[in-house]
Amino acid sequence: MSKPIYFTLSIITFAVLMAGFLWSGVWWLLLILVPAWLMAIQDSKQAEHSLRRNFPLLGRARWLAEFLRPFVRQYFIESETDGAPISRMFRSIVYQRAKGDLETIPYGTRLDVYEEGYEWLGHSLGAHTVKATDHSPRVEIGGPDCKQKYSASLLNISAMSYGSLSSAALMALNKGAQAGGFYHNTGEGGLSDYHLGGADVVWQIGTGYFGCRTSDGGFSAELFKEKANHPNVKMIEIKLSQGAKPGHGGILPASKNTADIARIRTVEVGTDVISPSTHREFNSPIGLLQFIQKLRELSEGKPIGFKLCVGRRSELLSICEAMVETGIKPDFITVDGGEGGTGAAPLEYTNSVGMPLQEGLAAVDDCLRGYGLREDIRIIASGKILTGFHMAKQFALGADLCNSARGMMLSLGCIQSLICHTNHCPTGVATQDPDLVKGLVVEDKWERVRRFQEETVKAFLDLISSAGMKTSDDLTRRSIYRRCGQDTIKRYDQIYTPVESGVLLGDDWPEPYLDMRASVSTERFN
Repeated sequence: MSKPIYFTLSIITFAVLMAGFLWSGVWWLLLILVPAWLMAIQDSKQAEHSLRRNFPLLGRARWLAEFLRPFVRQYFIESETDGAPISRMFRSIVYQRAKGDLETIPYGTRLDVYEEGYEWLGHSLGAHTVKATDHSPRVEIGGPDCKQKYSASLLNISAMSYGSLSSAALMALNKGAQAGGFYHNTGEGGLSDYHLGGADVVWQIGTGYFGCRTSDGGFSAELFKEKANHPNVKMIEIKLSQGAKPGHGGILPASKNTADIARIRTVEVGTDVISPSTHREFNSPIGLLQFIQKLRELSEGKPIGFKLCVGRRSELLSICEAMVETGIKPDFITVDGGEGGTGAAPLEYTNSVGMPLQEGLAAVDDCLRGYGLREDIRIIASGKILTGFHMAKQFALGADLCNSARGMMLSLGCIQSLICHTNHCPTGVATQDPDLVKGLVVEDKWERVRRFQEETVKAFLDLISSAGMKTSDDLTRRSIYRRCGQDTIKRYDQIYTPVESGVLLGDDWPEPYLDMRASVSTERFN
């Protein structure tokens, strides 16, 4: 099959040589032909790729087509509701709000309102103007044992590590958060210099203990205490799992593990960094709470919480049971949905492991209420939150505030090229290649981050004012409707039936919790 390409190259080369005697300018074509010959010969001799071996030179077009495929699809094929994981419609609204462009749309909704799964907010004839809402809503985080309570914005930057994102991206996010008065979660990659530009920071501690790590990969109380008491660090979040790959450790490809990142994480430069799937410091619900208490003491009373993607409700019940038994409570719980994104994750985990955000939120809210713990613990929602309505849905299910990762990335200029794991991000957001990072100008992008957050919160307040509400606390499971069939409409409270406060403290557990009771244990997970 290689003969046609050699014949074609031979004819072209001969023609160029002949033409060169008539016009010397043709000789320049040899600068193309010679490399083409060399690549063709190399392709026919190599054994790694059958396509290139059988179709020298031409077989390379496949890789070019695959590289261009996301861009061609995005710019020439997608409709407003197409595009995964985030549709063009939602990418566009983020871009518009970040840039301060007109964000209204003409001619009605692009969604099929009669399609199963369509959701909406129940408005009120008693609606009021958005001016009647709290224009700078904040949520206080910190239970009875917290000495340094924190007042958080309704929408913040979700966990994204240095390594997953570039230094320029982090600096722009941090400066935007500082200007807008919302927090910046570090992700599990450690507390880098780029997180300490002035914004309020939530320092995430993952299973790798990056930034507070001993030489053998354990937890260093000394390093943690030193960094946790930095004035910019307002809260500490223990990462148990994340939505994109729950039960699987974090992944930093070797190509993105630069000397600077290795220094911050205290790992070997240029190696794949794969975090353990579980924590070394604890292996039970009681152990988790004891670790929370330890971090609270070391941080001199700052809010301590944990992040998880819900897997089994029985494990939630076990943690709540341990809270009642020990009297130790986290100050917040971050619920990450199975639809969450990440820079690198196995396909099976991204597609098929982890409870989606709505179900996870309802489960955490119900468990806390069932044990009478809800008042002291704030719930943070994270998972594909891009608009004011996305926020409203999470508040209705029990969230107190929201985090957004991909929304913030899009506001930086991310174009969803879907090559975050390759170190070739064309916009400089998710790469460590200095030639690509320089394309992200911090002084331009931080303002877009601030504006996106501000306009999205405004959109949320506008929505609830249409429903006759003044604060996020007014939203309940009765506020949101979902089409469950052509002739079936249900409110959230009919889909996610709430439990009564304290009902799980007694012996008379309601269904379906009764079936999980035998699996509840404060001494072990699973």
